[in-house]
Order: sequence, then C-alpha cells, then structure tokens
Amino acid sequence: MSSVKYDDDKLAAYHTAYFNSGAVLYIPDNVEIAEPIEGIFYQDSDSDVPFNKHIMIIAGKNSKISYLERLESRGEGSAKATANITVEVIARSGAQVKFSAIDRLGENVTAYISRRGKLGNDASIDWAIGVMNEGNVVADFDSDLLGNGSHADLKVVALSSGRQVQGIDTRVTNYGCNSIGNILQHGVILEKATLTFNGIGHIIKGAKGADAQQESRVLMLSDQARSDANPILLIDENDVTAGHAASIGQVDPEDMYYLMSRGLDKATAERLVVRGFLGSVIVEIPVKEVRDEMIATIEEKLSKR
Repeated sequence: MSSVKYDDDKLAAYHTAYFNSGAVLYIPDNVEIAEPIEGIFYQDSDSDVPFNKHIMIIAGKNSKISYLERLESRGEGSAKATANITVEVIARSGAQVKFSAIDRLGENVTAYISRRGKLGNDASIDWAIGVMNEGNVVADFDSDLLGNGSHADLKVVALSSGRQVQGIDTRVTNYGCNSIGNILQHGVILEKATLTFNGIGHIIKGAKGADAQQESRVLMLSDQARSDANPILLIDENDVTAGHAASIGQVDPEDMYYLMSRGLDKATAERLVVRGFLGSVIVEIPVKEVRDEMIATIEEKLSKR
C-alpha cells in the first residue's frame, strides 16, 4: 500500500531506519467528513533529537476529506537539529482529498520533507503547500496518477530569506488514461537566499488522453539572491497534452515608483508587490483559513527584514 519505497534513495532509506514517530489517518469507504482535520507536529528548538516523522493518510473509495498539516518549531532554543519527514496520501478510487500544509521549521533545522500521493481511478488530491521554513530545506512533492481519470493539483508557495537555501522538486507522473496533473508554484527570495524550483511532468507510455501542465515563477528582491526555475516534461505517449511556463525576475521599478508616489515607504511597497505576486497562487487554495494563515506568515517574514 505504501507509495514510498525504502530503497528509493538514501534519504528514504534513512527515514525508514530512523523515523521516531508518526500518525495514521484512515477514512473508510463512502465517508465524507465535513469539518477539516488538523495535524500539528511541533519540533522543540531546545532539542537536537532528529525530527523524523511518518504520516500516512488513507482515503477509502468515494470518501471525501480536507486535511491541514502544520510542521512548526517551538521555543527560544538554538539547538541544531535535522528533520526527515515523509507524508503519504493514498486516495483510492473516487476519493477526494484536499491537503493543505504550512511548514514553519526554525532556522537551526535542516530538513528533508517528502509528500507523495498515490491516486486510484477518478481520485483527486488538491495540494496547497506553504514552504515558510527558516532553515535549509530540500522538499519533494510527488503525485502518482495511477488510475484512469485521476487528478492532482499542486500549488506551492515558497519564501526564502537570509542565507537560506531551499530546493523544491514538484513532480506529477501520469500513468492512467485521461489523468490530469497541474503544478503551480511561486516563490520569493530575500537577501542572500537561494531558491530552486524543479517542476517535472512525466506521462508514461499508454496514458492516452493525459494532461500535464506546470508553471514556476520566482520573484527576487535582492541582487544577491540566487534562483533557478527548471521546467521538465518527459512525454512517452503521443495522444496527450502538456505545457510549461517558467520565469525569474525582480520587482518592476515602475510598480515600486507608482506605489511610493502614493506615499508608501519602500518596505511597505515591497510587501504589497510580494503579496500580489504570491496572491495569484494563494487565491487558488480552497481553504480560507489556510489562505489567511499563509498571508500572515508572509507578512511576518517580510517584517523581519
């Protein structure tokens, strides 16, 4: 049943050997849960114990669920720690899953975060992920569209600051006929930070009628920031549609001039530009509470500049 094999790579092998806590959420067939279910996982900033979690969500046939996940450092400590977190979402035939996450691990936590979905016939997972950590991060967000008519939407918002390095790989693999995978990711970089987006759409031979679309855009607010946005399409079938878009740029001076000419200081003007840039993704997130919390987190990070 697992969507992650222990021998996928060294990080997966380490996770299998050393994860020290976890959680399982099971939704039976034909069950619809109206209220969102929330999972909160706190990392103690006073502790150097590895923060290794394994979370599994199993949505039964024709079930429906909305899930919100928070990974967050708590405390005033400065102990250096590592995190290796794996989240599996198994959506069986006809299941509908809305998965939202806000990651806020501290600056002394070096993290690997893997979230992977496995979808059956006509199943859907709507991912909305805010990567708002303070430390260095490698993240893999993957969806395997195994069933015919399955559908995955991945929306990612990322913010890098200081000397932080973040690498985010977002992948959709179409196995099923008429399966649909969409990737939308926007990021903002401050100071001397680095942010890399890799968007990967892979249509397997035999997945007739499949659709793979992706968009990765990065806004840099510093000449010392570094970024890459790499669109990758791997197409092994003819009867499909696919497309990609990628861009990296700085704040338009005319936008800044217009805002400052209306009496705003530079910092406030930049915050408005950033909110507008990320807002095109945030507005697509289906849960209002998640949208509001992401906006508040962005404001908090920007105010520290």
